[in-house]
Amino acid sequence: MNPFSQLGLRHDIVNALTEIGFEKPTQIQEQAIPVLLSGSSDFVGLAQTGTGKTAAFGLPLLELLDFSENSPQALILCPTRELCLQIANDLKNFSRNINDVNIVAVYGGASISDQLRQIRRGVQIVVATPGRMLDIIGRKAIDFSGVRYVVLDEADEMLNMGFQEDINDILSTTPDEKKTWLFSATMPAEVRRIAKNYMTDPHELTVGTKNTGNSNIEHHYYVVRPRDKFAAFKRIVDINPDIFGIVFCRTKIETQEIAEALIKDGYNADALHGDLSQQQRDKVMKRYRDRSLQLLIATDVAARGIDVNDVTHVINFSLPDEIENYTHRSGRTARAGKKGISIALVTPKEAGKIRHIERVIGKEFIKSTIPTGIEVCEKQLFSIIDKVKSVEVNEEQINQFLPKIEEAFQDFSKEDVIKHLASLEFNRFLNYYNGAQDLNSNESEGRGRDRDRSDRGDRGSRGDRYGREGGAQAGFSRIFVNLGSVDNFDRGSMLGFICDNAQISGKVVGKIDIKGVFSFFEVESDMAEKVFNNFKDVDFKGRQVRLEPAGDREGGSGDRGGRSREGRRGGRERASEHQGGFRDFSGKRRERRSEKKRW
Repeated sequence: MNPFSQLGLRHDIVNALTEIGFEKPTQIQEQAIPVLLSGSSDFVGLAQTGTGKTAAFGLPLLELLDFSENSPQALILCPTRELCLQIANDLKNFSRNINDVNIVAVYGGASISDQLRQIRRGVQIVVATPGRMLDIIGRKAIDFSGVRYVVLDEADEMLNMGFQEDINDILSTTPDEKKTWLFSATMPAEVRRIAKNYMTDPHELTVGTKNTGNSNIEHHYYVVRPRDKFAAFKRIVDINPDIFGIVFCRTKIETQEIAEALIKDGYNADALHGDLSQQQRDKVMKRYRDRSLQLLIATDVAARGIDVNDVTHVINFSLPDEIENYTHRSGRTARAGKKGISIALVTPKEAGKIRHIERVIGKEFIKSTIPTGIEVCEKQLFSIIDKVKSVEVNEEQINQFLPKIEEAFQDFSKEDVIKHLASLEFNRFLNYYNGAQDLNSNESEGRGRDRDRSDRGDRGSRGDRYGREGGAQAGFSRIFVNLGSVDNFDRGSMLGFICDNAQISGKVVGKIDIKGVFSFFEVESDMAEKVFNNFKDVDFKGRQVRLEPAGDREGGSGDRGGRSREGRRGGRERASEHQGGFRDFSGKRRERRSEKKRW
């Protein structure tokens, strides 16, 4: 017998849960469902992300609503479109054996006319994000006078995102006698106030200690110099060959740049942030759920509502602005009772923030050391060996090719075959990490002038942070070009511009770093002369394009990020030619300043 039947749920719902693989209720489900089935009181449920809150409120709703009546009876508000879709899909799965259930997901970034059409056809449960719900209410396209239950899911995050007024306006259209159920991972003062304003003597249930993290998550942190953060991050990824993770950044810009740098280096990665269209977001998430992507690089807001099983690691490339967000981030792993690892990359001056997080989540962090290059190579080598040992052999199909395979290897000894097979992938890591330096930074290291200089270099050299360890890769030459993002170039368009004018293949072009009024790119060293020769008479919008060996333009002259006086002057002269170009740069600076608050 399915244990869910003992909670008071009817057989058609329990059968649906059995069909979709729900075998045992989680703690929040076991304790909340009997209370909510009574339908007699308001409710506050506090439990961490990934503990099954959707079923905790969704299953009682399906029991309590009258599906012979085709009008809105329940409203579920949540912070993001991903979570909105997830909740709606879960409810449809739970109700697969119930007739006449109509559930509509209402969220921004999709056609509002389609959503209005679904509402007009009749709906009992509306799952919505606050902004789009207000739009529909403003059109007088829905009547909430018959709503009996309102669920506020991820209430803390809705308030963090500034939805307080929207929630007030939406709830003002619902009856006073409704029951309100509030679910949250944390209980800051703002959530406490919303419970006081909208509820009468609510039943409060806390699973675990308030604001604490999932006990199945192991927390690690690495102290690293700012300029080495990306290189350290890649080593952590490489030392975990089977990683299936989410990487959190503070800003959309950082998210996109890290994803682009990873893709350039051959990783299965992509970015998820607020500037993507709904179609783009759906495409990225489909690839991630299908495990075509190994790493999803995301902002906090974009990652809300991601419910993907078997996430092995959460990596905090940048710590969140608010400590509570760390709980939400780490909760993306160790879902459904499984184990997971949450990693934080911190600079020496950020190390004290780890102590703050420890106090809030009630868990101790393990200080770990960034692996050496040889350690990464060893781990990757034995990962290859494990894959060879565990690969499934299709005897029937492979047998027909064995004679030719044996003939091809007739001059090889057993040891030769093993060495060549292992070296297929091993050589790539061996070449990459050849001469790799120790990237660990002591917390006491770099205080005063040295640390300040390191931090300034990090801010001024964004492209270098996301490149290979040690600058240009072996066998490549690094070249300066007097074109940049002010000229509306990104990495893709710059690659096309270089290849078209130099008459070379994109395969010989290495890393491309787009700056403001100039850029750097790498080409295979034996192609460098051809590139310089073919660019002698190239112009861009009437201005001569100038190439030079990167040389001292990158590191120095004491200038932040390597910008020469000529580059700075050129930027000022060209500002009038490129309206809006420098707005982007000032926007970045404003965004960075805002990151420093709340700690």
